[in-house]
Amino acid sequence: MADGCTQSWHCDITPSTSTSQRQSIFQEQEMTETVHDTEGHGYLATFIGKNGRLVILRVHSHGLVTVDLQCCEGDNIAQVDNLLNALEKKLKSLLHGNIRRVKRLPALTRGAAVDRYWPTADGRLVEYDIDRVVYDEDSAYQNIKILHSQHDLPYTQAIMGRGKENYTGKEVLILGGGDGGILAEAVKLKPEMITMVLVEDCVPVLKKYVEEGKTFDYVINDLTAVPISTAPEEDSTWEFLQLILDLSIKVLRPTGKYFTQGNCANLTEALALYEEQLGRLSCPVNFSKEVVCVPSYMELWVFYTVWKK
Repeated sequence: MADGCTQSWHCDITPSTSTSQRQSIFQEQEMTETVHDTEGHGYLATFIGKNGRLVILRVHSHGLVTVDLQCCEGDNIAQVDNLLNALEKKLKSLLHGNIRRVKRLPALTRGAAVDRYWPTADGRLVEYDIDRVVYDEDSAYQNIKILHSQHDLPYTQAIMGRGKENYTGKEVLILGGGDGGILAEAVKLKPEMITMVLVEDCVPVLKKYVEEGKTFDYVINDLTAVPISTAPEEDSTWEFLQLILDLSIKVLRPTGKYFTQGNCANLTEALALYEEQLGRLSCPVNFSKEVVCVPSYMELWVFYTVWKK
């Protein structure tokens, strides 16, 4: 199925309801039935209807019934909703007195040109307001994916400490930030110079700056979030993060600030490990952190400010 949606509801029922009663719900909708062998584990049937609609009916032996309806792009959504409403109404009528709970889930779009579903850092599936993929390529260090959303500004403002720092006449280094969001906001604050380094160039450019003794008032790291893994020896992202962090502090002026994202506020172990890394840098530092609601992430996100002692 190239593009489509799935809707489902769940009913807790007693097993006494007859199979024929369940089948009649779909036969009334002129859907062709195929019964599948479950080897004694409840009942499973699929129903094919007009316009390629597919219904999967699963009756578990302990009384749980799941009904999933799939339809293709271009199908009449109003008709689909009417079908779902009719099915739910018929189920309630046939199973009167046996239903203990009914749950109908919203539609999911699968196979779309732009994938809007991403797991949160703590494992929940969320549909984001992504409307297009701006960039998606692999560099020598990581996959680089830029997605367009209308609600990115809180992230941008948080990672550059906007409202807390005076950028006027300052020199700013942006690591990553290929979507241009940070650059666009930083320009408004009238710094003397902004240098933006692409992801794949960050390590060699930072090493070059260290050798030359070049420093900045603000370094904004928009490369990667703190890894979810809490085993640095098994995840090369931690090694990359540590390298970038150490080089960034070396090019920071004594009164400068280093800004970066952490990760989801729920990932306390990974964030604690990152804070341990801050204590192992070649130059001793202090840090503060802020938890910000980022609408485009639909999560509470942690941002760090780091400065030399």
